Amino acid sequence: MRKASVTLLLTAMLATACEKEITVDLQSKEDQLVVEGIIEDGRFPMVILSRSLNYFSRITPKQLTASFVHNARITVSNGTSTHELREYKSDTTAGVILYFYTVDTARLSTAFTGERTVSYTLKIEAEGKTMHATTTIPAASLKLDSMWWKKAEGKDSGTRARVLVKVTDPPERGNYVRYFTSRNGERFLPGLNSVFDDQVVNGTTFDVPVDAGVDKNQSIDFDTYGFFDRGDTVTLKFCNVDHSTYDFWRTADFAYTSTGNPFATPTRITGNVQGALGYWGGYGVTYRTIIIPK
Repeated sequence: MRKASVTLLLTAMLATACEKEITVDLQSKEDQLVVEGIIEDGRFPMVILSRSLNYFSRITPKQLTASFVHNARITVSNGTSTHELREYKSDTTAGVILYFYTVDTARLSTAFTGERTVSYTLKIEAEGKTMHATTTIPAASLKLDSMWWKKAEGKDSGTRARVLVKVTDPPERGNYVRYFTSRNGERFLPGLNSVFDDQVVNGTTFDVPVDAGVDKNQSIDFDTYGFFDRGDTVTLKFCNVDHSTYDFWRTADFAYTSTGNPFATPTRITGNVQGALGYWGGYGVTYRTIIIPK
């Protein structure tokens, strides 16, 4: 450990001795359209369409509400039927009105819910632009076998617990999962690193811990991150996803966790929407619930 400390100290001294002033010209860019679209098996598609916001701006509820794009023509096709989505709004407790597009209840003859192994094409026409994306809801390739809990170690053993799952992966490579957790009936939230693939575990049955999901709009207490409280009812939303959905959230999660780290590699978030930022993702969902006793 002493050798490592000396090495870091020398590196810092050399960096200071060779200090050079660097000016970065942050050019202003025009707003871009941002798509967040999902379709789950057994559910209607949903799309949120907005404009990007300035990275350095202080985002207020009014600005966030104003960022949503209205009167877009959004259609989803499953190869047999094409359904045009309708815009709705919902008030939130944070004072923001959320706008989203989903099934048009006046046109149920063309409406459909998601099915596993089916591909879905999204088309968006808004503000003189046309955007396209395709996703597939995968089969349940990575299977959720069981779910259990164990006591936290050390001083938190009486108040906190970890949740683990057993998962079986098929011999075929290229399977991906995104997960969310809900405690005590609250909304589902993803973990800080919410996706994983089968590159290392291909063709095996393995145990893996599941971190409690977090609201990334709130500050995170890393002393308690990942734990559930004794007495919690925990529901896991375990989603098989395609590669594009995995890649989007893999890069988005990394970008979030490395924010503020000067040594982190700059990350380009990889979307699958042609003509806009964001993603259109299919989710094959399995739910599992356990009660952690006090």
